[in-house]
Amino acid sequence: MKKPRRAEGFNSPPKSVSGRLSLLSPKRQETIRPALEQPREFVLLSVRALAERLGTDPATTVRIVRGMGFGSYREFQHYLHELSIARATSLDTMQTGIAGKHTLALQAKASLDQDSKSLTRLSQNYNPKQIAKLVERIYSARQIVLLGGDLAANLVNFFEHLLIILGLPVSAATTPAESVHKARSLTKRDLVIAITFGRGLRQTVEGLRQSQENHAYCVGITDTAVSPICQFANECLFVPVDAPSFGPSYVAPMALLNLIVVACANHKRARTLSILKKVQEEQRHGFRWYES
Repeated sequence: MKKPRRAEGFNSPPKSVSGRLSLLSPKRQETIRPALEQPREFVLLSVRALAERLGTDPATTVRIVRGMGFGSYREFQHYLHELSIARATSLDTMQTGIAGKHTLALQAKASLDQDSKSLTRLSQNYNPKQIAKLVERIYSARQIVLLGGDLAANLVNFFEHLLIILGLPVSAATTPAESVHKARSLTKRDLVIAITFGRGLRQTVEGLRQSQENHAYCVGITDTAVSPICQFANECLFVPVDAPSFGPSYVAPMALLNLIVVACANHKRARTLSILKKVQEEQRHGFRWYES
């Protein structure tokens, strides 16, 4: 697998901002803090320009960067780029898009083009062996808990619905209370899959943290390696949610979940076909369906 770029592949996460800062002296922490708190304003600056903005000199800036564990200034810039994406607000995203009331057709085309690019990146960078191992964990787990809130709750509910059809012991936790209470009872025999993007939703991160403390196997699905869920996950699946508008696009995350479900269905194909024979009767004659 190639070394992943942003929102691609599977990778061990870098240290958090607080973890990076803790490697520095208090004085140097305060020197570099503005760049870490407002990464969009600093990400494109050369080392000399950054040093000038921070009120220091280039040599000291390089020492600070290396002190935080970065191998080069370019690596530090990449980290700032990740932070700027993770911390982007809806307004930030909207302001970078195409403007003007006469550009609606262009805006719609840009949205479709971005979704197509995201699907292409997912197709080119997902790791089949990692997916296969995850599917094995799904089938061997005593229970599977899916964490996610706000808009990501839709992904969680979609994923849960399909895994339930396959007869797997899965449950969703989409509220803070559910995340806390379900994580409390987990053990090393259980699997947790947490879905959150950008800065990370507090309830999802805290639920994953508690799950890790209880020794459950933790998987994160997110868009950036600087996501806080990477700190508490045994492994992360990175998938892009880029969109030229104010909200994230879940086209690629949905495709990833579909990919996992297909792998689950075919992992034990005979078992799945046996289940679907029963499902077929309900789909043909169940009370849920409208009879014309």
